[in-house]
Parts: sequence; C-alpha cells; structure tokens
Amino acid sequence: MASRDRNFDTGDADSRRRWLVRAAGVIALVVIAFQVWARWPTPQMPTDEQVFNTVDALFTAVTAHDATRLSECDERLKSYHADGRISDAVAARLSGVVQQAHAGEWEPAARTLYDFILAQRGGS
Repeated sequence: MASRDRNFDTGDADSRRRWLVRAAGVIALVVIAFQVWARWPTPQMPTDEQVFNTVDALFTAVTAHDATRLSECDERLKSYHADGRISDAVAARLSGVVQQAHAGEWEPAARTLYDFILAQRGGS
C-alpha cells in the first residue's frame, strides 16, 4: 500500500511541475508580446501642412466633444488617404481615434491622439 501512495505522490508532483512550466511559458510569451507591442513604432504622418492642420482640428474636435467637427475631420482624413497623402497605418490609427470618439469614449480618444501627435518626428 505504501508503494501505491508513493507513486501517486510522484505523479501528482510531476503534474504540478508540468502545469507550472506551462504557466511560466505562457507568462513569458505575454511579457515578450507586450514588450514588442510597446516598442512598435508609431506610424508617421507626412510633412503635409493640410494633413497636420486636419489632425490638429481632429484633436480640437475630440477634446471639445464636437461630433460635427469630428465627422468633418474624418471625411478630410479619408480623402487624404484615398489620395495617397497618408499611409494605411496613419489612416488606421486616426480612424481608430474617430471611432473611439464616436462611441462616446472622448477622453481615451484624446489621450490616444495626443500620444500619436507627440510620437511624430516632424519630418526627420
């Protein structure tokens, strides 16, 4: 009977050890993915004064919670994207801000847009 108990305890310990190794692996992957995401470069706007002015107007519309101006800026940004004046990545980022604001999440949208603007390199 004692040998049975010993085998059960060993199997249980092995099971726990495998579970801990798997959990540690998952945690490591999550940490690595977060580090990659955090260092991913912000898409850069072109040095186009109209684009810059529209993004500035977008920030004003978002911080003022002005849905009409928000839609106007969105239309201009879509037209710049269609004309190839802003990249797909920039258009996607700004569209996400607009969608967030349209959903009533004005403050998070303003923070996202502010961070986006600060990350621009000014044509360098």
